[in-house]
Amino acid sequence: EVQLVESGGGLVQPGESLRLSCAASGFTFSYYAMSWVRQAPGKGLEWVSTISIGGISTTYADSVKGRFTISRDSAKNALYLQMNSLKPEDTAVYYCAKGRGSTNSTPQPAGQGTQVTVSS
Repeated sequence: EVQLVESGGGLVQPGESLRLSCAASGFTFSYYAMSWVRQAPGKGLEWVSTISIGGISTTYADSVKGRFTISRDSAKNALYLQMNSLKPEDTAVYYCAKGRGSTNSTPQPAGQGTQVTVSS
């Protein structure tokens, strides 16, 4: 059974940073590209970022490019999202998801997500 457990969310002010973590189990983590997706209040799922199997290649939504950094540690079955210069529009529940995503394709999350709230 695939299990993805997100953590690290919280309430921060605009311009601050957060680092999200995702602990994966139930599948061979190192065999899959992984993604972060988010869901803002009243909106659908939005793809945020994807990292390749070996971590060499990363892609980002335009809305977070230059501010967010995705990374992985396959030895720990862990996925991370470093979020800098946070904006109120980044407020959402963040999920990690197995597989590759893009602007036109959002992988489905399997965990409960972690809430990120950016507000002054």
